[in-house]
Parts: sequence; structure tokens; C-alpha cells
Amino acid sequence: MRADDATFLRGARRRRDGWRRTSTVAAGLLVVALSALTGLPTAAAEPRGVTEAITADRAPDGSRLVEVRSAGDAQLDFIVHSAAMDKDITVRVVRAATAKRPTVYLLGGVEGNSEKNGWEPRADVGQFFADKDVNVVIPFGGQSSYYADWKRDDPKLGRNKWQTFLTEELPPIVDSALGASGINAIAGLSMSATSVLNLAIARPGLYRSVGAYSGCAMTSDPVARRFVEITVADFGGNPENMWGPANDPLWIANDPFVNAERLRGTTLYLSNGTGLPGKHDTLESRTVGGDRGTLATQVVVGGVIEAVTNDCTVRLAEKLNTLGIPVAVDLRPAGTHSWEYWKEDLYTSWPMMAAAIGA
Repeated sequence: MRADDATFLRGARRRRDGWRRTSTVAAGLLVVALSALTGLPTAAAEPRGVTEAITADRAPDGSRLVEVRSAGDAQLDFIVHSAAMDKDITVRVVRAATAKRPTVYLLGGVEGNSEKNGWEPRADVGQFFADKDVNVVIPFGGQSSYYADWKRDDPKLGRNKWQTFLTEELPPIVDSALGASGINAIAGLSMSATSVLNLAIARPGLYRSVGAYSGCAMTSDPVARRFVEITVADFGGNPENMWGPANDPLWIANDPFVNAERLRGTTLYLSNGTGLPGKHDTLESRTVGGDRGTLATQVVVGGVIEAVTNDCTVRLAEKLNTLGIPVAVDLRPAGTHSWEYWKEDLYTSWPMMAAAIGA
């Protein structure tokens, strides 16, 4: 941790009561923001076609690689059947140039990943990783799911068993199909910044490095739980179908802050802005596209969300330091809850991740 980060953490303790007082307002704004921030400019989909025959071993539960399609620019789409969810999941793959290479998993925000919204169109990951000689795996879908194993099926969001898919079903298929090394890192933003920590806690050793950008690691705290509930409801889900009512122990079991001790031994990177307008909060920013309404939403609502996740990030960093668990923390003095900052977070955290996985 940098010296200025330590100063920031000390100052954050004095802001704790302020976060509580503004949480109700922030929760209301979050409802607007989660819908508005998903409507940013998107990239057009390109025609896809069936590509070379690639085979893979089945996962222990019978999950399997159904089909492989070309996605252009040396990228592939794996169509993977999840036995746990009983459906096919599209997984975008940037393939390493050589065999026996590590794999980086990237998870999306509240809207999940897709052709039009996610890591590729927003953060140019294909271009960034083109010369890195690592496999990059980006599962599509996962809207409002927290990439968790839900307690029961949801009328709107269906069956969510993402933890099982990501930790048990998908990795052996990816490793077999790509001849990968089995050494992994994972990163997520906003909603999935919570998820990647939970996945690492659930399967110690599966991911050697975790990057969590602009997320709230707390879920069982009453205020933080309210943000989780709002996030799940953004795409019509019922949060009680995920982890039960507020007194259900699953809320604590899926709280990375409470279970932080189980992150010991994992290379950790946390980042967050303060919510104040920063260099990417301008009309010229790619996420804004010259639209003043989009800029207003990004600055006002995205600023509130980032201020709240900033407090969460500071608190997690404090706890990890108290536990003596090493963590790299990048606390930006400005910046809202938006993609250009998460793009920078991925690029900035990559050297640390690469060292952890031997890339």
C-alpha cells in the first residue's frame, strides 16, 4: 500500500458516519443509475461463424463444450452447457499464442457481459491482451446475479448457479480445450467486484490473483445489503431467491468483508475513485459520447455510487491490513462509477496479476 493510501484510509475512518447518513439517498439514486449507466454507447456485433474443431473433456457433473465459433481477431466463442443451470452459456475467449499458459477470467457488472456491453467493447481487452500470451475468458450473461449460486430459481432471472459454473464446470473445460496451465486470475467490477472475492473465498487456490474494481465487499451489513437488493432487482430479480431473507446465514456466508481471512494467500488488488468528477467525466469521454444527459448521469449518479463503493473498499483494505493480509490498494482522488476508469484499473493491475500467475 502506498503512503498516500494509508493517509486516505485514516481519513476514511472519519467519514464513516457520513456514509451512513447519505446511504438512503445513495440507495435511491442507485436504482436510477444501474439502469442509466447500462445504456452507454455500444459496439455493433460482427457476423460469426463456426470455426475449427476444438474438443474438451467434460466437467465432473457432465457440463460440456457444445460448439466453438469464430469471433474474429483470433477470438473464439465457446458455447458451454452448464449442467448446474441446465442451459448453454456463451464464453468469449482470447486464446494464448502458445499452450500451457495461464488464464484470466473477467466478470461483468450488473448488466453482465455481452457483445454490446462488457469488457470487450468497453475496455478493448482483445487488443490489450493480444501480446500477453495468456488466455482470457469472459462469460456472457449473469445480469443482476452476483455470479452466485442462488438458493432457488427466480421467476425473472431463472436458475443462477454461477459459482458452480465458474469454479467447477468451466475451468476444466477451458483448460482442456485450450491446453491451459490451470493457473488462473480473475477480475471484476462494480457488482462482480464482490463476486470475484466470494469466488476466491469459495475455492481457495483456484485463482492466484484477484482484481476488484469499484465494488462493495460487504453484503450482510444492513445498508450494504440494501445495495445488493437494489442491484438484484435492477433486472427484475428477487434477492430473497438469491440468499434468502435478511436473517438467512447465506448473507454472511457470502460477505467477503466478514470472511476476509479466507483471502489470505491470494494476490489482491483493490481500486476505487472518490466519486468526484475526474479526467474521464467529460463530454469527450468514450463512455459519454458527447451526450450531456449521459454526462450528467455519470457525474451525479455514478459519482454517488462510486463514493459509496469507495467507503466499502477503504473498509476492506483496513480489515485486510489489520489481519496482516497483503493487498495493493489504488484509491484515486477522483473518478466516477464508469468504464474508462475500470479499463485503467485492469491495465494498472495487470503487472501484479501477471507476476502472480507467471504470465
